Amino acid sequence: MIVHVDPGSPWWIQGAAASVLALHIGGGVIGLASGTVAAVAAKGGRVHRAAGDVFLVAMLTMATMATIASPFMSSLPQQANLVGGLFTFYLVSTAWMTARRPEGQVGRFERYAILLVLAAGAVALWFAWRIAQVPPSSTSGQAPPQATLFVASVATVAAGGDVHVILRKGLTGAQRLARHLWRMCVALFFAAGSFFLGQQQLLPEFARGSPLLFLPALAPLALMVLWLIRLRLPAAPGALPAEVGTGSGI
Repeated sequence: MIVHVDPGSPWWIQGAAASVLALHIGGGVIGLASGTVAAVAAKGGRVHRAAGDVFLVAMLTMATMATIASPFMSSLPQQANLVGGLFTFYLVSTAWMTARRPEGQVGRFERYAILLVLAAGAVALWFAWRIAQVPPSSTSGQAPPQATLFVASVATVAAGGDVHVILRKGLTGAQRLARHLWRMCVALFFAAGSFFLGQQQLLPEFARGSPLLFLPALAPLALMVLWLIRLRLPAAPGALPAEVGTGSGI
């Protein structure tokens, strides 16, 4: 993520841009580390909950900074980070609330969350349409319109899940845990993909462009599938507990 600031801008504007960038990168790095720990740790345990709390704060920070910085980026595909910021904020906050909310209950937060995810989906479609109008040569090496279409698709699924939760007036048992799991894991996937595939200039030169970078980028989705399967096998060793508790971990 590169924030475009006029070199002649006042010092405080340049300082604010540098701070936003530092918070975004710092939040992303801490989010990747803590999210990985939470994803592999025993669910419901102390390590899982502590790592999940750090992941929550780090990811919300990263997403907020991306949303703030997006309008100041130099190209249209980079400005589309607004979509990723909004959607990541939504995923992490709703996953956290799912774990925190007592079983079989729903509140105003879930109803307001629908508005956020619908907004993220609509903005994603708008950016996809705009990016598709730009000559391919001017967006070479940047996110294609398919990336924002993917976000719009996932946002539609998430909005449907919110409607389901509201109509049922809350979730219990495996459904509640599954909602918590997939939202946190998809948020971690967005962070991992953005770093390992979208910010390769920060990696050692020998690693740039390597197809092996797809492994850590896609690992959160593989972990999500693994835990969702184990969720259906409660008697298996290391399976998810019946309750996540009030922690915010994955």
